[in-house]
Amino acid sequence: MKKLLLIEDDAGLVFTLTDRFLSAGYSVETALDGNAGLAQGLQNIVDCIILDVMMPGKNGFDVCRELRQKGVFTPILMLTARGQTDDKVTGLKLGADDYLTKPFEAAELLARIEALMRRAEQKAQKAHPIYEFGDVRVDVRGMTVFRNGTALEMSAKEFQLLQYLIEQEGKTLSRDEILNNVWGYDSTPTTRTVDTHVAWLRQKLEPNPPEPRYILTAYGVGYKFAGE
Repeated sequence: MKKLLLIEDDAGLVFTLTDRFLSAGYSVETALDGNAGLAQGLQNIVDCIILDVMMPGKNGFDVCRELRQKGVFTPILMLTARGQTDDKVTGLKLGADDYLTKPFEAAELLARIEALMRRAEQKAQKAHPIYEFGDVRVDVRGMTVFRNGTALEMSAKEFQLLQYLIEQEGKTLSRDEILNNVWGYDSTPTTRTVDTHVAWLRQKLEPNPPEPRYILTAYGVGYKFAGE
């Protein structure tokens, strides 16, 4: 269930919109002033923030600015009774993703929220792709690996090694390259570090680990990820 944060000081509007959001299948958190809204935006993970501009405490512009400055990149849709172009530009420059002027139809607000979340999901998928090969599925964003639909236990370093190999698909990588890019070493303390982790990945991912299909050995050099 998608979660919305509504930051709005009009209690009547909060009641009306909350009822409409719940009817549309969302869960809703609310805040009646800018300070409370900022605190909730920083503490809670939500899928979209609906933010009024004119509020007691911090106004919506300040809340938007501070959320972005503190690394919260959740989609923000700003609500305001103002219609001036300069206010809209201000909100967008501060990091808001969309702007809706009061009065508005709830159906339009819902449509805009859905569009914002859809774009955010598409952007996240591009930034954090999902890789598939054979019966294996690697979710970079969730740092999870599945084989035949079953989640595999994998250390952070194993996952980082697998991700690096996949991203360099088809390229022969020396052990030094792998150590430098996955472990951060500028020199080679031991090539066994790479060999051991590759062996663990093969045991978990390969249909027949002694005859690997995905993580291939480049004899005398290192390894190569072959995918299919």
